[in-house]
Amino acid sequence: MRRISLVISLLILGASTASSQQRDRLALQDFLDYEQVRDFFRGGGPIISPDGKQVLYTRWWVDKMNDKWKSSLWLMNADGSKNRWLLDATTARWSPDGSRIAWVAQGEPTGAQIFVKYMDAEGAVTQVTRVDYGPGAVAWSPDGKWLAFTMLVPESGSLNTSVPGKPAGATWVAEPKVVERLDYKQDYAGYSDQGHAQLFVVPASGGTPRQLTSGPWNHSAPVWSTDGKDLLFSSLRIKDAEYEWRETEIYAVNVASGEIRQITRRKGPDFGPVPSPDGKLIAYSGYDWTDDTYITNHLYVMNADGSSPREIAVGFDRTPEGVTWAHDGSGVYFSAQSEGRSDFYFAPLTGAVKKLTSGDHYLTVSSISNNGVAAATRTTASDPGNIVVFDVAAPTLHQVTDINADLLTGKRLGATEEIWYTSVDGFKVQGWIIKPPDFDPKRKYPLMLSIHGGPHGMFALATPYMWFEWQFYAAQGFVVLYTNPRGSSGYGSAFGNAIKNAYPSKDYDDLMAGVDTVLGRGYIDKDNMFVYGCSGGGVLTAWVVGHTTRFAAASAECPVINWMSFVGTTDGPGWYRNFAKLPWEDPSEHLKRSPLMYVGNVKTPTLLITGEKDLRTPMPQTEEYYSALKYLKVPTAMVRLQDEWHAYFFRPSNTMRTLSIREQWFDRYRKRPDPVP
Repeated sequence: MRRISLVISLLILGASTASSQQRDRLALQDFLDYEQVRDFFRGGGPIISPDGKQVLYTRWWVDKMNDKWKSSLWLMNADGSKNRWLLDATTARWSPDGSRIAWVAQGEPTGAQIFVKYMDAEGAVTQVTRVDYGPGAVAWSPDGKWLAFTMLVPESGSLNTSVPGKPAGATWVAEPKVVERLDYKQDYAGYSDQGHAQLFVVPASGGTPRQLTSGPWNHSAPVWSTDGKDLLFSSLRIKDAEYEWRETEIYAVNVASGEIRQITRRKGPDFGPVPSPDGKLIAYSGYDWTDDTYITNHLYVMNADGSSPREIAVGFDRTPEGVTWAHDGSGVYFSAQSEGRSDFYFAPLTGAVKKLTSGDHYLTVSSISNNGVAAATRTTASDPGNIVVFDVAAPTLHQVTDINADLLTGKRLGATEEIWYTSVDGFKVQGWIIKPPDFDPKRKYPLMLSIHGGPHGMFALATPYMWFEWQFYAAQGFVVLYTNPRGSSGYGSAFGNAIKNAYPSKDYDDLMAGVDTVLGRGYIDKDNMFVYGCSGGGVLTAWVVGHTTRFAAASAECPVINWMSFVGTTDGPGWYRNFAKLPWEDPSEHLKRSPLMYVGNVKTPTLLITGEKDLRTPMPQTEEYYSALKYLKVPTAMVRLQDEWHAYFFRPSNTMRTLSIREQWFDRYRKRPDPVP
């Protein structure tokens, strides 16, 4: 790709960055040429054709002139040959016979519409819908004649906001927004209470969509039954459903009659239905209801009518993702995170789970062809992400893309080392160290501790969305440490739930034990250690500086500072459930776990970075901490990212600004030897 300079007024690197920008190191401006094959926000992955011969995949790249991520749909043979651009889209789905693909793009008369393209030499394209609201989750019927999809059906509020007396030609402020739902906003989307997601079907050749569901409930992505007579979906079609926590059921709607029947009936979430090839069974995920803050999803099968539900993969204490039936109906394939990696597994209907792949990678399988060829994305410590193809019967991974080869050729990357260490209470904690490209164990290096969010998230050996960030800092001469303290996913339910009603104090103990472990290696400058994190990592960063002065500087990004003011202002009511009591019943736990209550201990220069549009950890949380730090004369600065939601990944320039400003702040407070007189 031709490189074009992007003028960014705040993107001025500190002296330490500028002086270390050697040609063989990853530099900040390289981010503008960085591409991805798996989108951080929307997920997705390569889709292999039913005959296993071709792969559709999406390449995400930075539109430098308009400061946004753009996507293009590409097509290649399954061996990686004949790799070419197909069309501008985010993702597409093959028809069951492989003759067509369906996707969503801007169309006529306006907005997103469904399109179908024949994959023959003619390549005819049909705009299938002409709807007023954008369709999503498009799914082909087994016979290829119909497309099912979700679409918002708007609903009017009960209060009339119009008033009489407006003169002709007068300019009045827009009518007020009236909110009546408990759950009414969503980060990266804004207000989410305009209506509900309903299910529709439309002829694949084009026509008028027919609505199959209705009512004050959202309905998940549709899944066709094997015989094409029903659509399976998850929802909770009961009165006051939004007040229920961790409750969903699986339903089926008859495509011909619109009759809806409930299939699952247990207390706890049931979701992700996948019918077996013969249509007799349905695989799905869920768990028995619990108030634990974290639990892994379990895997189940039931008869097609919902009878005889039973757990398979018993004892597999990891969360299955992308569940797909084997074509002989003997069991299901899935991906799962475990101990900083992700691999591919098979769960038979009876018996133990079999791990089919292994390696130092993050592997996510997104599709399997009719003849058992899988397409997946894989990230490693030296590769930010590419597509691999393999036979599920003999899983030897064959890499078929190399999309960042042009960017990384000639670049020296930092080596990644895995560590395990023992924390308080005997907990075994996993982490990784990335060392500078010219690492010399006899030298002393500054340490940068990176903390993940969630808090029930997981850093991986090669986390796709953090790969560039960590390698960039290693290129600037930092040793980067990232760990998975208790509460992290990928280590089982007990490990994840170990922070129940205790976050962030116990996570803190694990993080500090990790720092002590790396200090013991002898190559860390203990006077130049820095810490940062976003979201749950921002909470922990603020907690760290309130409980220790060992770090020279910190950057608390998109943090929660005051749980009392947070639980009612975040995008969803679920956080009320993460405390033993409601705040008006007993606020003591909310206060005890709030970093604001320890701000009087803070001596560490602490930077704050949050997006102006953040609805997950809203800006007032950052403002509370900034005001307190400023009042106490603790060195601080508040960076308010423009047109940015939660975190700093929506606008590419905001990602770059965050990396740059964070390093400038650390460089400002970096302790240097006194000059020799």
